[in-house]
Amino acid sequence: MSPITSNTTKTYEEINEKIKKGDAVVVTAEEMVKIVEEQGEKKAAKEIDVVTTGTFGAMCSSGAFLNFGHSDPPIKMEQLWLNDVEAYHGNAAVDCYIGVTKMSTIKPFKYGGGHVIEDLVSGKEITLRARAYGTDCYPRTSLETTFNIEDLNQAILCNPRNAYQRYNAATNGRDETIYTYMGKLLANYGNVTYSGSGCLSPLYNDPDYETIGIGTRIFLGGGVGYVIGEGTQHNPRNHFGTIMVKGDLKQMSPEYLKGATFTKYGTTMYVGLGIPIPILNEGLARKTAISDADITTEVVDYGVPRRDRPSLRKVTYQELKSGRIELNGKTVKVSSLSSLKMARRVAQNLKKWIEEGRFFLSKPVETLPTTSEFKPMKITKEIQYVRSIMIPAVTTTTEASIHEVAKLIVEKNVNHIVVVDNEKTLKGIVTSFDITRAVANNKEKLEEIVVRRVYTAKPDDPLDAVVKELETHKISALPVIDEKKKVLGIVTSEEISKLVAR
Repeated sequence: MSPITSNTTKTYEEINEKIKKGDAVVVTAEEMVKIVEEQGEKKAAKEIDVVTTGTFGAMCSSGAFLNFGHSDPPIKMEQLWLNDVEAYHGNAAVDCYIGVTKMSTIKPFKYGGGHVIEDLVSGKEITLRARAYGTDCYPRTSLETTFNIEDLNQAILCNPRNAYQRYNAATNGRDETIYTYMGKLLANYGNVTYSGSGCLSPLYNDPDYETIGIGTRIFLGGGVGYVIGEGTQHNPRNHFGTIMVKGDLKQMSPEYLKGATFTKYGTTMYVGLGIPIPILNEGLARKTAISDADITTEVVDYGVPRRDRPSLRKVTYQELKSGRIELNGKTVKVSSLSSLKMARRVAQNLKKWIEEGRFFLSKPVETLPTTSEFKPMKITKEIQYVRSIMIPAVTTTTEASIHEVAKLIVEKNVNHIVVVDNEKTLKGIVTSFDITRAVANNKEKLEEIVVRRVYTAKPDDPLDAVVKELETHKISALPVIDEKKKVLGIVTSEEISKLVAR
């Protein structure tokens, strides 16, 4: 694919010559917004040579290839662990790939592959354990040793998907707090989280990939890296472009590679990444002047456990960065999962490298595709949803007596009574066991025993998610409600058992 050009004013060679002489004019993407606003894109295109970008966020699709050299006697590793984090062994005898989301067998949810990489770059000793089945040429069957980064022949950071162009913002419409890769999401739309650096986003500053492609030299983890192709899940049509990158870990810094843990979700690694955008034409001057107010995304309900989660509203990065947005008629607190401070530091450091003549631009040998089709996973087995198994809920109000509810349980032959108000809005739930215990304790009023905190389901929730909810909370039924908490029915463990039997 050929780069898109518009009123070309400079070439890579001309800009690199200016860098060599110390004459290049370099600004960050944030600075470019103001320059174009005040001077116009035509003048900016003539005066500015390079715009630097930056991002620093959790990049779960990251990892490193390591080569240990051969032991004596040699081993063909079948399984191996680095600081008790399992690494992928299906390469040559003593190569491995350590992924950042793989968790420690000893300290799960506290330490993982991202921490191993950070420790490695920090110069710390890493423990290697390995097992093998033994062959004539690789007779050794076990190994335990320690090493640091200088002991390795190669330590190559190789990240299949980094630098998402933008991210959906996340919130949670459930009645309970949930824990996701977008962080902790409070119940009933109690907060919103987001990621990405907005106007500093590398791919938003060159959305048509005029200058970004295979061979583009970038800032990666505090060292020099390269774009080696489109990233996995590259979805440029919907402004979710990604890149695949690599670089030498021995040149990188733990300041820009940070192992991290998301509570009750898993481990990852924060990666500092920046791309220099050469201002070859007026079009690139205009594109690199994109502001936070120009970049929009969707606020998505992660409380809905399915791929096509509902969008609640559009929002700009300017609004997100303000710390609060309006959602469902109320003001909601917003927090970022990425670091704008570190993203700015990436862009500033890259700017400094170029100004000092330590970093030159590379023209891609092939630019990234702009029309890739993004496909969801092919499912060959039918998915069951709540609406296919929910049954009518037997309801009552808090004004009912214990005796009346007990009579209702017998007449309807059910174990769960859903408590509602006059508008059928969910207010609680009681079980046959609750009623039995109430009778034994001489209680008469339903409102004394009703369970107010109720775990619920939506009609379009997958049954797999419902089963997990029942198991997690040790309960046997979930009222099914709509967006306004109106009771639509109930899904019970008995109905699920009948489905399994069928």
